Amino acid sequence: MSDIAICTQGLGKQYHIGGPRKHYDRLSERLVDLLDTPFRRAGRLLRGQATGATELDEVIWALKDITLEIKQGEVIGIIGNNGAGKSTLLKILARITDLTEGYAEIHGRVGSLLEVGTGFHPDLTGRENIYLNGAILGMRRTEIARKFDEIVAFAEIEKFIETPVKHYSSGMYMRLAFAVAAHLEPEILVVDEVLAVGDAEFQAKCLGKMGDVAKTGRTILFVSHNLLAIETLCSRAFWLRDGSIAQEGAPNQVVSSYLRHSLQTATERRWPDADQTPGPHQVQLQRVCVEPACGNRLGALTVHTPLRLTFEYWNFDATATLSVSIRLYNEHNILIFDIASPYNPEWQQHPSPMGLLRTTCTIPGDLLNDGTHRIALIIIRNQQPVIEETAALVFNIQDGSVAERGGWYGKWPGAIRPRLAWETNIPVSA
Repeated sequence: MSDIAICTQGLGKQYHIGGPRKHYDRLSERLVDLLDTPFRRAGRLLRGQATGATELDEVIWALKDITLEIKQGEVIGIIGNNGAGKSTLLKILARITDLTEGYAEIHGRVGSLLEVGTGFHPDLTGRENIYLNGAILGMRRTEIARKFDEIVAFAEIEKFIETPVKHYSSGMYMRLAFAVAAHLEPEILVVDEVLAVGDAEFQAKCLGKMGDVAKTGRTILFVSHNLLAIETLCSRAFWLRDGSIAQEGAPNQVVSSYLRHSLQTATERRWPDADQTPGPHQVQLQRVCVEPACGNRLGALTVHTPLRLTFEYWNFDATATLSVSIRLYNEHNILIFDIASPYNPEWQQHPSPMGLLRTTCTIPGDLLNDGTHRIALIIIRNQQPVIEETAALVFNIQDGSVAERGGWYGKWPGAIRPRLAWETNIPVSA
C-alpha cells in the first residue's frame, strides 16, 4: 500500500477577471452573437473605444505548475505573501475548487478548516452541525457521538450547543469549526489562516491540539503567517511566490529565505526633504543608521560585531523634552528588547536643546543571533510619542566562524546567542 497522502503534478488554477461572461442556452444564440461581433467591434472603433484583447476577460494564474508529494503523517507548512496562492491550493486539495490543469491525487478523508464556519448550515444548531460535518466526512453516527463531548468542551460552547449557529459570534464559529475538524479524525487535515480570529489563549490551544494530531500520524497541511508555529509544528515547508513553489525543505531554512526576500534591508535611511520627513513640524526625523561600532563601518554585521545605532532628528520646540525608544524584533517578529534612552541629567529639569540632535546606542557583540532584525523607532516628546517608525532599520546579522561552534552546524535556536564565560576544571581530589 502506498504511503503517499497527496500527490500533484503540474497543478494550475486559472481565473478570468473582467466583465460577466455570456451563457448561451441555444445554438442559435451563439451563432447570432458570432455574426454580430464584427459589427460591435467596428462601432467601438468608430467611437474611439479600444478593441482586441481588452474586450476579453483578463486571465490570471493563481497557481502554476505546482508539483509536490506529501507522505502520510507529514506535517506540511505553507507560507507566502498574501495573494501567493496558498488558500487556492488548499481549496483544490480539499476538493472545494476545481483545478484548471494538471492533476491532484488525495488518498484519505479530508477535514478542512479554510474559512470560519465553512460547511456549517446557519439554521442548524451546533449539535446538528457537528453530526452534519461528521457525516460529510463519511463517519458513522456512533463515531461522532463518541467524540461529541470532547468537541463541545474544546470549543467552549456548552451553553449554546442547542442554538442555531447563525446566532454565534465569529469567535464561537471559529472555535466550533476547529474543534470539529481536529476531533473527527480525518486522515488529512487542511488548516488555513483562521486561527488569527481567536484570542491568544485559544490560538495556543489550537496549536497544541494540532501538535497532538500530528503525533497520531495524520497528515496536516498548515497555512499560517505565524512563522514560529510553522517551524515548531511542521516537518517540511513550502514557500509559494506568485503562484509557484519558490522553495521547499526544512522549515527553518524555508522561513529564513522567505523573510530575507520579504524584508527589504535598510541599514541607513535619510529624509533630506522636510516635507517628506516623519514627524510633526516641532520634531522631525532626518537620519537613522546601523553600522559596526568599531573597525570598518562598511564591514559585515556578524554575531560577534558590536552594533552602533544612530538616530538624527531636528528639535524646533524650545519647550520640548525629547527621548528615543527602540524595540528590536527578530525575523519571527518576536520582541527581543524594548529600551529607551535615559534623560540627560543636564536636561532633566530643562528642555532639550534646539537644532539637530544625535542619539546613539550600542548593542554589544556576541548577543544577537544570526538572521534578519528590525528596529522600531519611537521619538517621545514631553512623554508622548510623536514619531513612530515600525521598520526604521532592517538588517541581517551573519553567522560567525563554523570553527567556533563546537561541532554544531545547524542554525542556533533562540532569539539571542550570547557568549558566556565557561570554565572546566579537574575536580579537587578529596
